[in-house]
Amino acid sequence: MLYSSQAVAKPYFIAAIALFVGQILFGLIIGLQYVVGDFLFPILPFNVARMVHTHLLIVWLLLGFMGAAYFIVPEEADKELHSPKLAILLFWVFLIMVVLTLLGYLLVSYATLANLTGNRFWPTMGREYLEQPTISKLVLLIVAIGFVYNIGMTIFQGRKTVINLVLLTGLIGLAVLFLFAFYNPDNVVLGKYYRWWTIHLWFECVWLLIMAALLAFVLMKITGVARELIDKWLYVITAAVLMTGILGTGHHYYWIGTPEYWQWWGSIFSAIEPIPFFVLTVFAFTMVNIRCCEHPNKAATLWALGTAVVAFLGAGVLGFLQALAPINYYTHGTQITSAHAHLAFFGAYAMVVLTMISYAMPMLRGRAAANSHRSQVLEKWSFWLMTVSMTFIALLITTAGTLQVYWQRFVAEPLPFMAVQEKLVVFYWMREVAGLIFLIGLVVYVISFFVGGEDKGETSAGVN
Repeated sequence: MLYSSQAVAKPYFIAAIALFVGQILFGLIIGLQYVVGDFLFPILPFNVARMVHTHLLIVWLLLGFMGAAYFIVPEEADKELHSPKLAILLFWVFLIMVVLTLLGYLLVSYATLANLTGNRFWPTMGREYLEQPTISKLVLLIVAIGFVYNIGMTIFQGRKTVINLVLLTGLIGLAVLFLFAFYNPDNVVLGKYYRWWTIHLWFECVWLLIMAALLAFVLMKITGVARELIDKWLYVITAAVLMTGILGTGHHYYWIGTPEYWQWWGSIFSAIEPIPFFVLTVFAFTMVNIRCCEHPNKAATLWALGTAVVAFLGAGVLGFLQALAPINYYTHGTQITSAHAHLAFFGAYAMVVLTMISYAMPMLRGRAAANSHRSQVLEKWSFWLMTVSMTFIALLITTAGTLQVYWQRFVAEPLPFMAVQEKLVVFYWMREVAGLIFLIGLVVYVISFFVGGEDKGETSAGVN
């Protein structure tokens, strides 16, 4: 590490991985509840387990983004972090909020939680991905503002690079767009309309800017390619993300009571949403192919390339397959949507956070550039276990979703929902098996950081 304040990233990364493990455990629970309907009922109903699963997804990725930013920005700005103490304070505030929110989900009914947290005075609960009590949302917003202030002041007082500025743009967008989580009008159509200004514009726009900046930083470090070339690619990716991500929101407006022109706008811009992911894939492989040095952290290189490929397949290809209005008419709300969500979140966001942790954690633990060879072999195994199993999960539920669409929405005499689900049980069992393999891969990833051996981190690596 070049700056001592980069060390504040370490607790963020550790907490992120711990919550990631929790997310996968609850994912396995709800996967099993698909086929064993009374599993853990009434102790842990499906709706509660699913709410915990999605909540953990959001918060562990946010912790990962914050840790990555705290590691990258001092080095890019060429100065110490503006306030390391503020970073640590915000970490504990955020983590306490996460734990208390989870306890609220698990220990009391959702209606009771709403009453206890004063939802009747400022109703924001009850919406997918935005189930958190208003108090939790306020804490998250305060943490986001403090975080952006800390990062922004560091950049303002130091060197301005394209990586830092794209990252800061994404982080500011994350904080600003979260304000729409507090707007929950009585009109259901308006509520759904503006809900996507947080959900879609987070996941399919500003988070992509954060992802691109993180990936660009890691690729620059592990390849030694000139910063100027990295910057040019980042400009193109940023423009493509903003152009497609903003108007691509329209594919959520097809069937919620909005004007028909959204079917055209949504279809057109959603059809070109795979472009930034394709550019990202070409960017990653081009940088590795023209690298100026052999970085000792081979595992981080593998994660970086995997991020680009799986993000393109999950967010780009699977997203496009259901983005056009005439197709979405049949597929929305089916397992096809779930397949896209699983592979997209893993490829675009989970993998880039794991890439950053793979690159940064050896240095945060006192090694020069990389973990030992034995450790990296384990980490590569974890990469393939998680990536292949998640790909199988996506393929299995894509197949299940296709059959669901046919039996439930396309045939002359559609079958009832539960009758269709009964026919899909075999796919749900196979998904559960793939999920167990994914968990094994995640555990192997964690174990890899505790494996000793000859330290390969003394090899010199290109640093820009």
